[in-house]
Amino acid sequence: MGGAISGSVAPTGEFPVVLNVYDLTPINNYMHWCGLGIFHSAVEVHGSEYSFGAHDYPTSGVFEVEPKNCPGFLYRSSIFIGRTSLQPLEFRDFIQRMASEYHGDTYHLISKNCNHFTDDLSSRLTGKPIPGWVNRLAKLGAFCNCLLPESMRLESTETKNLTDYDFSDGSNVTLKDPFEDDDIEDKHLLPQSSFVENAIVQEVHR
Repeated sequence: MGGAISGSVAPTGEFPVVLNVYDLTPINNYMHWCGLGIFHSAVEVHGSEYSFGAHDYPTSGVFEVEPKNCPGFLYRSSIFIGRTSLQPLEFRDFIQRMASEYHGDTYHLISKNCNHFTDDLSSRLTGKPIPGWVNRLAKLGAFCNCLLPESMRLESTETKNLTDYDFSDGSNVTLKDPFEDDDIEDKHLLPQSSFVENAIVQEVHR
């Protein structure tokens, strides 16, 4: 799984789009051999990294961090997806408008998680999706929806109260991408934007 980042020179006016993948648990070291794992992902473009997380408010859950350094996750690998012709200011307006489609309180482990966001963003920027293995567990969960605990089913609205899961290797993970108090200041929520609003990233303060 995974792929090398292309070392070719970018055509004039085009910019690389890279998927950065993180582990949510050390058990991925064993699960990835069978094409499974519990992953967080983010899209790197124009020197910043963008992803989607859960919070309790009807505002943007899209956030920006330093590439390969998302708080709370262990960086695994980077995968070259393609290129975009959007200039930095054009991209900033684009990502802020896209943020209005991804409110923190609409996060759902199975149907609308960080990997759904990065797949959507990658497809819009390059016409190419992210590798299927990154979000395979969520797809399996959707296929087996009736077998899942009630709080995790597609029709459920209780995804903010998921139980922590303990693994045989002693690791623990909560299967969501929340904004925790200890790393909130390291994640920058993107403001929702109209076509005429300034493209400014606002830091969350609590």
